[in-house]
Amino acid sequence: QVQLVESGGGLVQAGGSLRLTCAASGRIFRIGAMGWYRQAPGKQRELVAGITSGGSTNYADSVKGRFTISRDNAKNTVYLQMNSLKPDDTAVYYCTASRLVRDYWGQGTQVTVSS
Repeated sequence: QVQLVESGGGLVQAGGSLRLTCAASGRIFRIGAMGWYRQAPGKQRELVAGITSGGSTNYADSVKGRFTISRDNAKNTVYLQMNSLKPDDTAVYYCTASRLVRDYWGQGTQVTVSS
């Protein structure tokens, strides 16, 4: 019902920046909260940042002050601006969206931060 496509991942040097983009399509009416999760090999999946339909945000402690989540409701798009990247940020990043009682996931985009 809702399709999410992430883009913007890649290889970056420590201290650099990337901006991830997630575009939603399909039944986008009444999409509520959106967010970003990440999962590194051998580690559990964790919530990186979330944003409500009203614009309220929350962040994992490990990324506070470095990452910024934002959304453009007119474009059905959510962004994750990542600054001062660290090797520990290396992971597959997944976009999520909630619509009514269901949650949707993107395919993921790889972010690799070299030391």
